[in-house]
Amino acid sequence: MSAQKGPAKADRPDEQRDSRQRGGKQRDAFFDNAKYLAIVLVAMGHSWEPLKGDSRILEGVYTVVYCFHMPAFIIISGFFSRGFDMRPDRLKRLITGVVVPYVLFETAYPTFKNLITGSHEEISLLDPWYLTWFLVALFVWRLTTPIWKLVRSPFAVALAIAMLASATPNIGDDLDLQRVLQFLPYFVLGLCMKPEHFQLVRRRSVRIAAVPVFAAALAVGWWAVPRMNTAWFYHRDSAQELGAPWWCGPVMTLAMMGCSLLLTACFFSWVPGRRTWFTALGAGTLYGYLLHGFLVKFADYRGWFDHPWLHRPLGEILVTVLFGAAVTVLCTKPVQRVFRFAMEPRMEWAFKQDAAELARERQKKARERAGA
Repeated sequence: MSAQKGPAKADRPDEQRDSRQRGGKQRDAFFDNAKYLAIVLVAMGHSWEPLKGDSRILEGVYTVVYCFHMPAFIIISGFFSRGFDMRPDRLKRLITGVVVPYVLFETAYPTFKNLITGSHEEISLLDPWYLTWFLVALFVWRLTTPIWKLVRSPFAVALAIAMLASATPNIGDDLDLQRVLQFLPYFVLGLCMKPEHFQLVRRRSVRIAAVPVFAAALAVGWWAVPRMNTAWFYHRDSAQELGAPWWCGPVMTLAMMGCSLLLTACFFSWVPGRRTWFTALGAGTLYGYLLHGFLVKFADYRGWFDHPWLHRPLGEILVTVLFGAAVTVLCTKPVQRVFRFAMEPRMEWAFKQDAAELARERQKKARERAGA
């Protein structure tokens, strides 16, 4: 965005009308666009995993994308968690929007594998399966939000925790705590950010500078393919588990933090701030994130990625386009309506009625009637 005063404001009346959502709240087109583009990159990256071993170019691109796509998504998650507190209605939304989907999908993924392959994969709520680690992380991060609001230098503390975690192999695999802790600084950074910070990276000068930065990143990614373990980008292992001395963990955490933030800033600079054909899809990115994993795994279980022609440039492009289109469909309103029972269940029967929340609901309905 070049000359706007802030990403939350729209320049034209039609954009202001488009940015309204249910309940009189406004959605910012920039953030919805960023979430959609990030989730498309996530799906494409997952589709590249079975193919990248045969193409140094594809693995180089994969490395660059993995350097910033989840950090960008997590920063936005942190930014929109700034208002989280222990108010009952927000805790309910945390349970229904994060905990319940985690339990359902943590059960569904291994069950799906057993049905397709005839295997006997065990169901374990302590061992996040494939994509569900993000739900565990989001639950932990959001619960700790009030603490980060009290800390004097929250980002520095979170970064120190991530550095220590990267050198602590005995954290174990329960709840994927390595990822939770190593990705924590990005969430805390999002908590600390204000709309004007996003404005800074959306200036025309930054957008122009992002071109050579990404070009250089792709060149470095290609160079690093035979020299660097891609697992560093997953943030799920300590340095010792990756066969490196302990001190490499903190050093790599700092180095990758710098690279990730630079590329994330470049990514944000290219995200359009106006409404586009995919803006509305930004509200359904969690659907696309959790559901596209079934498509990737089904293709993998069926051996579709083993076809030799898919490991050639045209095949790699075809797979990229297909999974980009698939995750786009999974973010649409019809898909949201079908799977809302799993992603956003109301579950009023499970909670006590809070008097303050009931009063707010009455006030909200009164305002809506007055506005109508």
